[in-house]
Amino acid sequence: MLIDSYKRVVDYMRVSVTERCNFRCQYCMPEKPFSWVPKEDLLTFEELFEFIKIAIDEGVKKVRITGGEPLLREDLDKFIKMIYDYAPEADLAMTSNAYLLKEVAQKLKDAGLKRINVSIDTLKPEVAQKIAQKDVLKNVLAGVEEALRVGLKIKVNMVPMKGVNENEIIDVLNYCKERGMTIRFIEYMENVHAAVDIKGMNSQELLHVIGEAYSFSDEGFDGHSPSHYYALEDGYRFGIIEPHKDDFCSTCNRIRLTAEGQLIPCLYFDEAMSIRDAVRRGDIKEAALVLKEVIRTKPEKNRWSDPDGEASKRAFYETGG
Repeated sequence: MLIDSYKRVVDYMRVSVTERCNFRCQYCMPEKPFSWVPKEDLLTFEELFEFIKIAIDEGVKKVRITGGEPLLREDLDKFIKMIYDYAPEADLAMTSNAYLLKEVAQKLKDAGLKRINVSIDTLKPEVAQKIAQKDVLKNVLAGVEEALRVGLKIKVNMVPMKGVNENEIIDVLNYCKERGMTIRFIEYMENVHAAVDIKGMNSQELLHVIGEAYSFSDEGFDGHSPSHYYALEDGYRFGIIEPHKDDFCSTCNRIRLTAEGQLIPCLYFDEAMSIRDAVRRGDIKEAALVLKEVIRTKPEKNRWSDPDGEASKRAFYETGG
């Protein structure tokens, strides 16, 4: 069992398989050229798997595959199957923009994937193109429908932004509600890579909009999730993630591994330790020691709640958000 210095059990690891993405979303990486890290700098699926086995043996029970956009990495289903075959009881999930999902949803399901998180910030093609700087909505929605058809569970994330998609909050909520998908509204997270003119909506503004259409009750936090959940009168639940608070940090159970082998204790923190050299040497003992040291030094809370804190310099596309 992995326990940090604040007595939190860490049993969830997010694994980025690539920093590449086929979108250029305004709140993530709008100005980044379409380039990528040299292949030799990335851990192979076999190398990633060797470390994942160590983490599972030490107590990790949930593995989420992220990017960048993970579906840009070839043979992702084979990597997922490697993990599933080793630990079929593990909670295997993925975060994707769903642009390429339609063609591979069945293969991912067959490989052992259980759940997918997808960002849907709008249901209007022209707004989606403005946000992602690419005509994406048709493919995204087709990917979601196919994933549902093959039996994958889906959660939807939406980042409401003033002057962009703030008038679609109820529309996207209803879209998810009709399909039995949980939606989580995420307050915009400041970072140095995002467009400078973004103005997000806070939780009170979101709740006001939703309250004009629905009555709801406050259900609080659910386990280790950073989402504060609310329930409509018919039982449908939606969540709000408030990164500028740190009340969810007290139950944080996650760490992150980048495609280049950087093990990160907290999304916001720029500090990390590398497991790449140890894994490539086949030094399982050393890799396990790095894992335990990262757990030991995991911070008590994020820095977004610190009024004197600076915006994170690490790009979300490196860590999967």
